[in-house]
Amino acid sequence: MSSTATSSPKTFRVKSFGCQMNVYDGERMAELLAAEGMSAAGDGDDADLVVLNTCHIREKATEKVYSDIGRLRREDGSAPMIAVAGCVAQAEGEEIMTRAPSVKVVVGPQSYHRLPEMVAEAASGKRATETDMPAEAKFAALPKRRKSAPTAFLTVQEGCDKFCTYCVVPYTRGAEISRPFADLIEEAKLLVAGGAREITLLGQNVNAWTGEDDKGRSIGLDGLARALAADPDLKRIRYTTSHPNDMTDGLIAAHAELEKLMPFLHLPVQAGSDRVLKAMNRSHTADSYLKVLDRIRAARPDIALSGDFIVGFPGETDAEFEETLRLVDAVGYAQAFSFKYSARPGTPAATMPDHVPAAVMDERLQRLQAALNRDQLAFNQGSVGKTCEVLVERKGKHPGQWLGKSPWLQSVHFVGEAEIGQMVTVKLVEAGPNSLAGQLV
Repeated sequence: MSSTATSSPKTFRVKSFGCQMNVYDGERMAELLAAEGMSAAGDGDDADLVVLNTCHIREKATEKVYSDIGRLRREDGSAPMIAVAGCVAQAEGEEIMTRAPSVKVVVGPQSYHRLPEMVAEAASGKRATETDMPAEAKFAALPKRRKSAPTAFLTVQEGCDKFCTYCVVPYTRGAEISRPFADLIEEAKLLVAGGAREITLLGQNVNAWTGEDDKGRSIGLDGLARALAADPDLKRIRYTTSHPNDMTDGLIAAHAELEKLMPFLHLPVQAGSDRVLKAMNRSHTADSYLKVLDRIRAARPDIALSGDFIVGFPGETDAEFEETLRLVDAVGYAQAFSFKYSARPGTPAATMPDHVPAAVMDERLQRLQAALNRDQLAFNQGSVGKTCEVLVERKGKHPGQWLGKSPWLQSVHFVGEAEIGQMVTVKLVEAGPNSLAGQLV
């Protein structure tokens, strides 16, 4: 069946792009549609409704949306009902409606709780756009969580007040807001009851989360993690993405004291040059960032560190890029993400002078990634011989093979008796750049 403007869709598919928060949002949209009686389309089957849950961080993100829309047209000329959600929808809502007549619904990341209602409007022949930002209203309107994978995401904080000069998040996700403590405890309990054994707390600046616990005491993310750890069926807690300026003493102490808080921290620095960091409005220096890492390693010596980097920010010189390489050498990241700077319309950096030529950015990115890949392999190789618990997430490609994650967020594959959601003890015996082989103990 192909949906038209006058038929109500019976099946749906949500395609999420970008960050983990988009994955969370995509799961919640799927739950909303299922609660209305719709079914997720099977692999290879056409869906009556396709939701493109978009990301606006990278350059040409908007053009990619139009390309994705075009690919949804079927060989017989029909097309599903198309909804564009996420940050591109927030930034480009009316433009999408103008340029892509086949799109019937445009909904921003703070308004997707209205998705079923908007789909119904589209089925009646109306095109629907909603890009308001009532963040708390959204969460209150979402259905209760049910079945969960062994690893689950839980959004605890949304939006950003940092206004880094290259970033669109404050404009597409709004101001920082922390979800209430009681709501998060309830959602976490439902996730665990549904099968989750590991929960990753999500936020644009997740360690900026604040709230009041069940006794009315003001707490930060460490207090929330401690409360969640009290559930005996929840085995692991992670959080991402953090800002260096929000790494509190309490959160650092929690890494030493809370067994269920995994020894992994994603803490973006973006550059090693103080001048570039100031131009980015990052509000930390290379030295202050390294001092935070020293405190974290003192609390949890085996912690695996991850980061984000942007090369070729406007005005970045060769010497300033070398400062980034020196910072990488000093840290020894277990994982990292690195990107060439791309101008986002409406951000201050887009109008800065001295944009770095593409060829120079390419060369810098290759050098940076070579250093990061070197350190990731070294970290994995340093894990060989350790015995650790692995949370089994899925079957591997080979008979009897299973895949899961180590405490340090490394992918581990092993052969033996196991089942999805189980915690197994594994000895790490071989390391590659992206995964490790283990043997059941």
